[in-house]
Amino acid sequence: MSTAMTTDTTTKQEDLRSRMPNPLPFLPEMAEVGEGLHRALRNSGIAQTTIHLLQLRAGQMLGSTYFTIRETGNLRRIGESEERITAVATWRDASYFTDAERVALELVEAVLTPNPSGERVPDELYAKASAHYDAKAMWSLIMAIAHIGFFTPAALIAKPIPGMPPGQNYNE
Repeated sequence: MSTAMTTDTTTKQEDLRSRMPNPLPFLPEMAEVGEGLHRALRNSGIAQTTIHLLQLRAGQMLGSTYFTIRETGNLRRIGESEERITAVATWRDASYFTDAERVALELVEAVLTPNPSGERVPDELYAKASAHYDAKAMWSLIMAIAHIGFFTPAALIAKPIPGMPPGQNYNE
């Protein structure tokens, strides 16, 4: 009987490294901007579930392990099922989402997907979204997408450590 050699491909959390150090010592104003976005989302009146679902979808679309792990963890912490979390990647075909959640997912996809032949967010999509969300809620959805947009360059270039809390997700 032969034994096959196996290579352990799992990486321990402490072995993960960011490309860059924590940005706050260099640009402390980022903390104020980031906290303002976080505060706006906490006070938005939109279900935190919807915000985290659309931010998970954004992370998937951007190819960001950091965002994907962060939002998966956020959804688990608020009690979302593994089925709903997993189905975000295929939300159009999945039966797990409300109409309001679906339009939020459609909206983030429209914003993040280039459309060389027209507007990214056509009037029809805006009308569909505004049927589910009033003006305050629409602005809250916009800020949830802006939140991801603000942190996208850091996530993709500096590569913070996935699964680590803010402030501890960069190597010094």
